[in-house]
Amino acid sequence: MIKIIHRLINSTGKYKGRIRASYITAFFKGLMMKAPLVLCFLCISWFMQGQMDKKKCIILGVAVLLSVILQAVFEHLSNVLQSAAGYMVFADMRLRLGDHLRKLPMGYFTEGNMGKISSVLSTDMVFIEENCMGVLSELVTFLISQGIMTVMMFVMDIRLGLLSLLIVAAFIIVGNLMLKSTTKHSVIKQEASESLTEEVLDFAEGIGIIKSYNMLGEKSKRLTDEFDKSCKASIEFEVDYGPWARALYLTFGIGTALVLALCAYLFNTGALSDVYMVGMALFLFDMFVSIKSYYGQMARLTVTNASLDRIEEVFAAEELKDEGKNELVNYANSASDSVEIAYDNVSFAYTDKDVLKNVSFDVKQGQMTALVGPSGGGKSTIASLLARFWDVKSGRILVRGEDIRNVSLGNLMDQISMVFQRVYLFQDTVYNNIAIGRPDATREEVEEAAKKARCYDFIMQLPEGFDTVIGEGGASLSGGEKQRISIARCILKDAPIVILDEATASVDADNERAIQEAISELCRDKTLLVIAHRLKTIKDADQILVISDGEIIESGNHVSLMDKNGVYAHMVLLQAS
Repeated sequence: MIKIIHRLINSTGKYKGRIRASYITAFFKGLMMKAPLVLCFLCISWFMQGQMDKKKCIILGVAVLLSVILQAVFEHLSNVLQSAAGYMVFADMRLRLGDHLRKLPMGYFTEGNMGKISSVLSTDMVFIEENCMGVLSELVTFLISQGIMTVMMFVMDIRLGLLSLLIVAAFIIVGNLMLKSTTKHSVIKQEASESLTEEVLDFAEGIGIIKSYNMLGEKSKRLTDEFDKSCKASIEFEVDYGPWARALYLTFGIGTALVLALCAYLFNTGALSDVYMVGMALFLFDMFVSIKSYYGQMARLTVTNASLDRIEEVFAAEELKDEGKNELVNYANSASDSVEIAYDNVSFAYTDKDVLKNVSFDVKQGQMTALVGPSGGGKSTIASLLARFWDVKSGRILVRGEDIRNVSLGNLMDQISMVFQRVYLFQDTVYNNIAIGRPDATREEVEEAAKKARCYDFIMQLPEGFDTVIGEGGASLSGGEKQRISIARCILKDAPIVILDEATASVDADNERAIQEAISELCRDKTLLVIAHRLKTIKDADQILVISDGEIIESGNHVSLMDKNGVYAHMVLLQAS
C-alpha cells in the first residue's frame, strides 16, 4: 500500500514538494485533534491528586480553545498545500494528455482507443482527483500517529507495547491480504467502465444509422449489457471488499479489548497507576484508529492504482517523432515547374496488414493529381501519409526536396490544407470555427474567406450571424453548410498544398454547385492531391493515378487513360451508365 502512495506522489511531478509539505501540517492537525484528550487527562489527573485550582482551569480552557483554533489553521494549510495541488496536478496532466494525443499517429484513434481515452479523462483522472489527492497527507499521518501511539505504550509498560505491536502486525496481515484481493477486482471494475464508455460513444455516434435500420433493440441490448457488466463489476468489487472491511473492524475491536484487559490486569497487580489507568480509558479507543483508518482507504487506493495503470498506458502510446529541424522553402521561391511533392518507393502497413507497396510518383507545383480506384485500395492512406497522420514503413515522401520526417510537424502542417467528406465543427461560434484556419486573421479576412467559400449568405441568416454558436460536430447545420465552412477555414489558411477528399460526393445538387465554386476558390494556384469519387470532376486533372491493392496500376491524364481502355476507362463507363 505504501508503494501505491509513493507511486501516486511521484505522479504529481512539480507539485511533489507541496504534497510532502502537507504531511507536516496534517501531522500537526492530528496532534491538535488529540490535544483536548490530553488536556482532559491532565484535568482528571490534577483532580485525582488534589492539585486543581482556578489558575489551572483557566490554562486548560485557553489550551482547549487554542488547540481548536490551531486545528482549523492546520486543516486550512493542509487543504491549500494538498487538495488545491491535486486539482493543479490533474489540470496539468490533462493538458499534457492533450498535447500527447495531438502527437499520436491517427492509427491510435482507429484501433478502439476512443473509449479508453474518454474513460481515462472522465473516470480515472476524476476519481483520483476527487477521492485520493485530498487524503494523501492523512494517510502518511496515520502511519506516523500509529508509530507514536505504539512507542507511548512501550513507555508506559513494555507488555502493553509488545501487545500493541502484535495487534499492529495483525492489521498489516489483514491489510495485505485485502490489498491482493481488491487489486484484482479494481482492474476488472475500471476495465468494465472503459468498455461501457466505448459502447455509449458508439451508440451516440451511430444513433442515426441505428434508428434508420430499426436496430434500437439490438444496439440497446448491447448498451444495456455493458451497463449490467459495469454494475456487476462494481457490486463484485464491494462484495469482495466487504468481508475484509469487517475483518479490519474485528481486528480493531479484539485488539482494543485485549489492551483493555491487559491494562485491567496490570492495574490490579499495581503495575499501572490509577492515573495511567484513567489515561488509558481516555485513549484506548483511539489506540488503533490510525491504522484502521489507514487500511480503510484500501478500496480507493487499489482503484487509484488501476487508474494510474490506465493513465500511464495512454501516455505510453508511442508518439510520431517530431525531431525535424529543417524548414520548407517558401512557396514563392520555388520554380514554377519544380516538383512540389514526391513519393519515393513508399510502403506502409497498418499493424501487419500491408496497405501500400512501393508507391512512387511526383506532383509538380500548381498541378492537380487525382487518386482514383476501388474502395480500400489505399487512396486515403496516400493522402494521410503526406500530412504525417502516420509515418511510412519504408521509402520517403518529399515536399520541395525535403523528407517530411526531417521537417517539424508544425512547419509541415503550415503548408497543407485538408478538406474531407466527413467534416467536424466544434461547439463554438461560426467565426471561431473558420478562424481556426488562421487564428491571427482579422474579422474582415474571416468574412472574405466565408464569401469565397459561398457560405457568407447563410451565415448571415443565422440568429447571431458569425457569432452564432453551432452544435458539437456542426449538428445544427446541414452537410453542405458544414462543408462550405470547412472550405472557408482552408481558404483563410491559404496553404500552398491542398488535400481534397472530394467534398461533393454526398451532397444535394444545390449544395454541390456552391461547394464546387468554393473549391475552385480554394484550389486556385495551389498544388492539389485529390481523392476522387466522381470521375467527371477530375477530367482536367494534370495526372490521374489508379490505385488498387496498394499499388499504382495506371497513370496518365484523362485522355491517355481513356485511350488505354483499361481500369480507369472501365470505371468512367460504369459511372456514365
